[in-house]
Amino acid sequence: MPPKKRNSATTQSKDVKSAESVSADKKESPELSLKKHRDKDAEFVTLCKSLQVTDLVCDRAWTLWKTVQESMDEIADSQKRVWGACLFVSATDIDVPCFTLTQLQNAVSLNVKQFVALVRKLDVNLDTVSTKVNSALARLEKKYDVTLALYQRFEKTCKKIFALVSDDREREAMRSCWTMFLLAKGRALQMEDDLVISFQLLLCTLELFIKRCPPDLLQPLYKSAISKVQSPPTRTSRRNQSKAKSRPPEPEMDLQLLTTLCKENECNAEEVKNVYQTSFSAFLDSLDLSRTPDFPQADDLNQQYEEHYLKSRDFDGRLFFDGHETVLVPKVEISQVERTPKKNQHDEDTVLIPPQTPVRAAMTSIQQLRGDLTSSGDQPSTNLATYFKNCTVDPTQDVLKRLETLGQAFSQRFGQAVGPRCVVLGWQRFKLGVRLYYKVMEAMLKSEEKRLSVQNFSKLLNDSTFHTSLLACALEVVMATYGESSFKTGGYNHVGGGAGDPVETDVCFPWILDVVNLAAFDFYKVIESFIKAEPTLSKDIVKHLETCENLIMERIAWRTGSPLFELLKQEHEGEAAEQVETPANFSQPLQHNHTAADLYLSPMRPGLRILPPESPATPSSQASSQPLTQPAGQTPRLPKSNSLSLFYKKLYRLAYTRLKILCSYLLSSHPELEPIIWTLFQHTLQHEHELMRDRHLDQLMMSAMYAICKVKSVDLRFKTIVTAYKNMANTNQETFKHVLISEGHYDSIIVFYNQVFMQKLKTNILQYASTRPPTLSPIPQIPRSPYKFPNSPLRVPGSNNVYISPMKSPRMSPGIMTPRSRMLVSIGESFGLSNRFQKINQMVNSSDRSFKRTLDLGSTPKPLKRLRFDVDGQDEADGSKSGGDSTLIQKLAEMSSTRSRMQEQKMKEDAESRKE
Repeated sequence: MPPKKRNSATTQSKDVKSAESVSADKKESPELSLKKHRDKDAEFVTLCKSLQVTDLVCDRAWTLWKTVQESMDEIADSQKRVWGACLFVSATDIDVPCFTLTQLQNAVSLNVKQFVALVRKLDVNLDTVSTKVNSALARLEKKYDVTLALYQRFEKTCKKIFALVSDDREREAMRSCWTMFLLAKGRALQMEDDLVISFQLLLCTLELFIKRCPPDLLQPLYKSAISKVQSPPTRTSRRNQSKAKSRPPEPEMDLQLLTTLCKENECNAEEVKNVYQTSFSAFLDSLDLSRTPDFPQADDLNQQYEEHYLKSRDFDGRLFFDGHETVLVPKVEISQVERTPKKNQHDEDTVLIPPQTPVRAAMTSIQQLRGDLTSSGDQPSTNLATYFKNCTVDPTQDVLKRLETLGQAFSQRFGQAVGPRCVVLGWQRFKLGVRLYYKVMEAMLKSEEKRLSVQNFSKLLNDSTFHTSLLACALEVVMATYGESSFKTGGYNHVGGGAGDPVETDVCFPWILDVVNLAAFDFYKVIESFIKAEPTLSKDIVKHLETCENLIMERIAWRTGSPLFELLKQEHEGEAAEQVETPANFSQPLQHNHTAADLYLSPMRPGLRILPPESPATPSSQASSQPLTQPAGQTPRLPKSNSLSLFYKKLYRLAYTRLKILCSYLLSSHPELEPIIWTLFQHTLQHEHELMRDRHLDQLMMSAMYAICKVKSVDLRFKTIVTAYKNMANTNQETFKHVLISEGHYDSIIVFYNQVFMQKLKTNILQYASTRPPTLSPIPQIPRSPYKFPNSPLRVPGSNNVYISPMKSPRMSPGIMTPRSRMLVSIGESFGLSNRFQKINQMVNSSDRSFKRTLDLGSTPKPLKRLRFDVDGQDEADGSKSGGDSTLIQKLAEMSSTRSRMQEQKMKEDAESRKE
């Protein structure tokens, strides 16, 4: 968004000033008037003057400072630093640009991370930091994290590229290269926090500098990587300049050099080539550098980046190169390198695991995705085409036409959000999504064919909503793999219905639903089947899709216009239908046996479920074959919707899980209140679901908690509830600061409780204070998530280095393996040679106590700390066991018991799945 009028640094150029506009609501002079601020601290006014803020910002910041003083018992940071945070909040809130973040940081001596933490600390009540400021802060922090990760990779890469010379010329080349990259990123991308495309732009910039560097500045690998046969740059005569400019020149790109750079940095060369030909070449044209052999001038790059930095009003990216204190990484930050247990290796064949940096993690994920889709083409496979041809109505042409239309929409919207020249990159993402879409569809149909023994899926494959949902899920996986979709908005897009930024820069979920015009409730139906049909999905992507599902249940599916409300209306109208989910079923395990076919063909009305007599069996045959006739004299009942029933089962379990967490924070001394709060919460979801329209599940949860505490005379303020709520995972302050009160009117959750929730449920709430309260709702059974990886190592509770997992054997199935033959033990300490591990296994499997006692492990093992195996709510290592065995033997026995329980549970699940 172009900045409004400011009186900033003296280094501003005429171009910057001409791009500024005057704020419509600001009639005052931008110059700070000292006479107007005599009532304020002199040092505060001096700080404001040094940052050249306006009178309006100064007044707002001082008022905020007074609020902070009253709200906070103790202010840990210096007054000047808090003043700086107040100035940032005020200027951002009323959109009056005065200073850049770096200017503010220098004035109050804070680095980026410290500054972000301080602003968030100011949010001590419901009105201190607005959602607008919080959003700006989140975007700022993400951009900083991405820029830091890119600079760290840049430094490492440059050490491999440039040779050290005595006159420090390589440092100047690196500085110019980094500045040019920052400028390219700022001009080519609207989403400057896009890690992957930014990194690809960095490689393009390095390619340009390497081939224009003097040979003595380069390491041998890159000196030899430059193509020997390079066409000399052609200089266009003045007579022909107009003709040359009439068509875009071909980018001067050294494919051999670019390939070497990509290989060294684990990046896909084809993608980088496309970034070069679209975004980077256009950037070079804007600098008149596309065909000249000249080295980019440092002064010109600095001047142009200065203009961009002053417009963006955030941090100066050049400071990373100087190691400036405002962009230093806090020393306490430790990168998350290890994700799975590692043995303490002392042998010569120790395997070194490279650090899992953000860039490396992104490149690895992309390589894995592209590798898994290598064999999948852009057209339906032979098997999938056969499924299409077996249909009563062949869906092939509709599928292809739909993909063409949605591909256009996706690539255009991607370009609008990421960068004006990124439409081609959007097509690349879309083509990967199409490959995944075809692959998963084929796997789903094979599974359905095996389950139902049918091959005609005409009804499902001619369902447009099914195809759009499947494609949207595939595209969301691709976007998440490239790091372009996350949950920083918590499902809140275009908050409050205001105009917002004129340029779309947010592709976080549920952006994809808007692009393909799909209801969230329809998208939810495909998620579980998609995950089961594609076993190569990484844990991070599975977690991402699970979070998408939760966001849909929490909020997105409850937006006005959602088909969820039509289904609920049909279920409840005329009291002809069963409850969407009876309380008696809460304690029953959640059966994850519904396929996408079941859910998309789930009944809406009786007439829609009856197949034509000539139609062969389809995946919906299982549901449609149910008798629809009623006994004489009875009113026909609407059949129960599978999709709605499963949705509510999952909703109840999600709702109770979140309530239980909040109760553990706030009501640990009143455990008797949790089931009562749950009963009110569940009643609201079942009988007053209109309260969920355009609202969030957690808003009802917090209101139910406050209501019950009120009638039970437990002192719990809403502010306390909100403070605890903010500590829960996947929460957004929009949830409690921006609640729908009436049409078009939003306010805080306290206003929602007083004016809406309490008014609607007052009679029901007061029943809990009577001597005959309502019957408590059963507690839902919280099952193992269907998205967990059963073969993943699980950390033993209470231990740091002990993991357990089911043993994998290609020759033996779990059904025929005995507990003894399944036993495998691995201790997280070094025991030396492998034969000693074999002895441990023999010891555990043997019933001979003497063998256990005479086990030769060389020197006496270190005593292990007590391990707590929290299985079935009991601590098996509580000290009640006999002390006859050694500590090591006791731990092995405990692990054996734990492992046996896991295997028994796994066998039960396998048996149930075979029955299904």
